[in-house]
Amino acid sequence: MSFSYCRAVVRLVLVSASAWVLTAHGEAAAGVKLFKIVSPRDDIVVGVDVEQLGRGSEPAVQRLAALLADKGQVTLWQYASAKEADGALVQAPLRQIAVFKSELLRIEPYSTPLPIRPFLATAK
Repeated sequence: MSFSYCRAVVRLVLVSASAWVLTAHGEAAAGVKLFKIVSPRDDIVVGVDVEQLGRGSEPAVQRLAALLADKGQVTLWQYASAKEADGALVQAPLRQIAVFKSELLRIEPYSTPLPIRPFLATAK
């Protein structure tokens, strides 16, 4: 292997690791976990406050499913990509929606390379 090839591989690894750290930092800073909800009608991305999910040893998606099963419906924030005033892309809350357990087919964790804007800052 040539020295330039090894350097390129190291750079690629460092860039990938940096992107992963920024993504994880964006989710942790916002206090919001994103999930993709798949229904017969459409797919949407929703944000759930980590406090609403509660603590537990099971994965967050399992805790959300249990919350939905217990309550029958939950009110969540729908998220979408948006541009900030400075032109930066972020995942931002779009609108509040009600999710009913009877209309769902699947809930999946959703990851994004974009920073996540918390919905608490936009709630009125």
